[in-house]
Amino acid sequence: MPDTLESPHLGDRGAAISVRHLVKEFSLGGGMFSGTRRQVVSAVADISFDVARGSTLGLVGESGCGKSTTARCILRLLEATSGQVIFRKLIDGSYLTEEIDILSVSEVELRELRSDLQIVFQDPVSSFNPRMTVGAAVAEQLIVNSDMSRSQRDERVRELLDLVGLEAGHARRYPHEFSGGQRQRIGVARALALHPSFVICDEPVSALDVSIQAQVLNLLVELQDELNLTFLFISHDLAVIRQVCDEVAVMYLGKIVEQSSVDLLFDEPVHPYTQALLSAAPVANPGRQRSRTRILLEGDVPSPIDPPSGCRFRSRCTVGRDEAICREVEPVLKTIRAGHLAACHFPETRVVI
Repeated sequence: MPDTLESPHLGDRGAAISVRHLVKEFSLGGGMFSGTRRQVVSAVADISFDVARGSTLGLVGESGCGKSTTARCILRLLEATSGQVIFRKLIDGSYLTEEIDILSVSEVELRELRSDLQIVFQDPVSSFNPRMTVGAAVAEQLIVNSDMSRSQRDERVRELLDLVGLEAGHARRYPHEFSGGQRQRIGVARALALHPSFVICDEPVSALDVSIQAQVLNLLVELQDELNLTFLFISHDLAVIRQVCDEVAVMYLGKIVEQSSVDLLFDEPVHPYTQALLSAAPVANPGRQRSRTRILLEGDVPSPIDPPSGCRFRSRCTVGRDEAICREVEPVLKTIRAGHLAACHFPETRVVI
């Protein structure tokens, strides 16, 4: 069995969320009258990982690799095909936890869990109803999932806006009256309305200017420290991942191919795909940037409808493209060194940054 059943960096904190053998498949085409064969896309292909309580796990990879689908399956915004997502809910007033499989609870139980599990979406424009004031948008979850009075909800909205650096008077304005960075702050306030312990940040700064990105990222780090939040942070931006994450899992074509602490992964990557990603990321030092060797991947990402046999990365790999074992045997995620997992038949450290 692959070494994915416990995160390499849980330490003494324990896991807040444990994902086990998560699979999400989509059916395309086909049907009784179409005359075509139904095809199955494996968007998430049997992945497992833990997120340590109070930490941030980054999920990184190219667009279409399954990052956002994974996030939506964890929260059951999409129904997974199979697998488990174990949420360890803290029991009030103690350090004891109750283990709950999010994927198997009823709709009523899932609604009760919404106070603990929240998401900050990528696009701060489309995630708001333009006809609702931001105060109403933030208070919406309080109306649905709490028994607060109107005055209590108004007070909570003021607290949340203050928490993310906005004024109480902003509650009466509409989303179009704010900048992108301010709208994302409001999105964070909305996610925190019900005092969650686990928050998924799905590309929360990719739609923002670089200068505004830093402000939102700093806010998330401050809130995590203040509220003891656990984050799953999804991004394709390696610089962002390095700034905010404790641990990183790299996805390729629905699979996790490498996972370790953020420092170990950036300093000593062992999977050829991770090495290629890091070599493509710009660095601030012009001298280092000019002296770096870019690892170029040939071809396009294969279709998830018909992934390559054996290793899914082999058709673009500079190491094992012609190796028989890479064609015939799919590598499992296993321990390469202490605290470092990789799914590769030929793992080799290569410093690229």
